[in-house]
Amino acid sequence: MLSSLNSSFATKLGLEYSNKFQASLYTEMRKSQADKKILSYNDVVLRRSDLDILSGPYYLNDRIIEFYFSYLSSSHSSQDILLVPPSIAFWIIQCPAAEALSDFIEPLHFPDKTLVIFPINDNDDVDRAEGGSHWSLLAYYRNANLFVHHDSCRSMNAAPAKQLYKAVAGYVGSSGSTSEASFLECTNSPIQENGYDCGLYVTAIARIICNWHVNHKNTDTNDLWFSAVREQVTPSAVASMRGEILALIRDLMPTH
Repeated sequence: MLSSLNSSFATKLGLEYSNKFQASLYTEMRKSQADKKILSYNDVVLRRSDLDILSGPYYLNDRIIEFYFSYLSSSHSSQDILLVPPSIAFWIIQCPAAEALSDFIEPLHFPDKTLVIFPINDNDDVDRAEGGSHWSLLAYYRNANLFVHHDSCRSMNAAPAKQLYKAVAGYVGSSGSTSEASFLECTNSPIQENGYDCGLYVTAIARIICNWHVNHKNTDTNDLWFSAVREQVTPSAVASMRGEILALIRDLMPTH
């Protein structure tokens, strides 16, 4: 009888262990699949989990924004445009030492650029990779000597945007320039209708600003790209960008 109980207990224990092992193995396999590299584009590596983000109504991560910025840079042959990766923009905001900041910024050659675009994130914890909950965009246009902040959530990121502006304002001027660039909070930027499309607004506005710059270099600087952003960045246009970026990635993925 005791032997039978022991045998039954051992069987149940074995089944429980087997089920736990299979569940653990399945979880690890899913993690492995999610972390599988699907595309290397310039200096950006995308993984299967990034496709999942684009397939659903989810908040964009750093990699997707960096990929799209890199794609825009490759799409425009103009050498006077700089789209700064999220990790670099974050580091500039969080850098505690002016000397270290100088050594880091100078290789970016800001004075050689007419248009510089930064993605702004509200993460303030340097120990949390890809933290934060909101994206916005800060653009510098040399011909107007102006930084413009576009925020799809009514200036929610005004503080980190101004922090970045103050960090780089002294580095964007040409040699011999005495006037410091101004900062403008664009209060009539298009507003998002949900809690997860902020990153798509950043990609949509960045594309419009780059196109405007390439096609309107000699235009009056009073309006800049503002009317183009208001007219073209609609909720439906922003929503369609999720599918556009997803299709772009799939087109660039290796076929084997």
